[in-house]
Amino acid sequence: MRFIADVKNANAILQWDQETYLPPKGAQFRGQQISTLSEISHRLFSEDELGIILKDLLQKNDLSAEQKRNVERTNEDYLKNKKYTSGFVRKLSEQINKAFHSWIESRKQNSFSVYEKDLDGLIQLKRQEAEMLGYHKHPYNALLDEFEKGATVELLDKTFTNLLPTLKNLLDKISSKPQIDDSFLKQNFPKQQQWEWGMELIKNLNFDFQAGRQDISEHPFSVSFNPHDVRITTRIDEDDFGNMTWSCIHETGHALYEQGLPEEEYGLPLGEACSYSIHESQSRLWENNVGRSKNFWEHYYPILQKHFPSQFQNISLEAFYKGINKVEPSFIRTEADELTYHFHVYIRYELEKKLLDKTISTHDIPAFWNEHYKNLLGVNVPNEKKGCLQDVHWSHGSFGYFPTYSLGSFYAAQFFETAKKQILNLDKEIKLGNTISLLNWLRQNIHQRGKFYTSEQLCKEVTGSTLDVNYFTNYLLHKYTSIYNL
Repeated sequence: MRFIADVKNANAILQWDQETYLPPKGAQFRGQQISTLSEISHRLFSEDELGIILKDLLQKNDLSAEQKRNVERTNEDYLKNKKYTSGFVRKLSEQINKAFHSWIESRKQNSFSVYEKDLDGLIQLKRQEAEMLGYHKHPYNALLDEFEKGATVELLDKTFTNLLPTLKNLLDKISSKPQIDDSFLKQNFPKQQQWEWGMELIKNLNFDFQAGRQDISEHPFSVSFNPHDVRITTRIDEDDFGNMTWSCIHETGHALYEQGLPEEEYGLPLGEACSYSIHESQSRLWENNVGRSKNFWEHYYPILQKHFPSQFQNISLEAFYKGINKVEPSFIRTEADELTYHFHVYIRYELEKKLLDKTISTHDIPAFWNEHYKNLLGVNVPNEKKGCLQDVHWSHGSFGYFPTYSLGSFYAAQFFETAKKQILNLDKEIKLGNTISLLNWLRQNIHQRGKFYTSEQLCKEVTGSTLDVNYFTNYLLHKYTSIYNL
């Protein structure tokens, strides 16, 4: 398994380079190289010899609980992997490479039509993949399971149906109040100054630069090759302070998880993150529950003012805190406030479901997108770059990923509330700029456990109950009641 992990991680380095430093003319050969390594790792992970080893190990009764879980989880993945042919894996990898580069070009030209053909080819392969894997009731369930084991369309439909009216009601109450001024966040913030500020911030959040680095990319992301080599990226908009700062905190949350995984389990399930929603809970916890809290900025705002004296010298901490938590329907998911964010996720979820069951075609994406942004958020999408071209996920073939963003926020609220009860004076620690006690708590309760538990099992183990969305809604109500005087 470590041999296979080495091949997969060599491939991941090529993909990281593709999104950061690859010269444009290298795209075609890079696609070929990535496809070759994808095919090799698939072939290695579907060999009959490995199946025999796993079968023998499953019958042993002298394994430790950790060893047994590693075997069980590896066997689950092996049986799923056996359903793919090497030819399909190569074809999918090649199509993803095409789609990624046409997505980059489509954003430059602000035109979905540039991307449409390659995306359509990818969607057809994802439909084929769902059939290969097999599913119950809806083809989307097959792809969902890849990112969130046990999640189904039925479960997510119920979750969103129960949640969205509560969020809409809170949004309506906020909309009836005088709007907060956040214009000071839209001044000019030079690129280099932002970069220096972001680097200082993530260092103070205990990102280990001896075991990772940060770079610039078209869309912020994190990737890990092992706990001692974790890469994150950010993007900088010189006219929008929030764009970089919270993407830095968000991706650092992902990176801290990866740097905290047990290195002795490299290549095995217990050396991997529990799930995508638990991974997202870590990034959302740091980005929002910590990074948008008043306590956090009690310490960091004076430091920020030194980095940008002319921009923030006349802005009080209270005004800054309210400004960074302004609730307002917008176009861009990654820049959305904590309340409207979940409407962004829901629209993508609905789109993906309908693309998979052929209710709509690839050509229909921009119209569907614009209509639902108008109906749910009341905004008119001005162009395709700010609309259906904003996310990188589809060009990666990541259909089934978006719902984990909402689930991650819900888990984050539950984890953070539990941490506050279990860590003595956590609020005071955060006010002093000390987040190491929180990180240590996350390391002990979540990071070090790898993939021993499913998301729901881990949540119950850590908090005493399975996922309860009330933690999240109570967090929002408490926060925004204070900010907007509801």
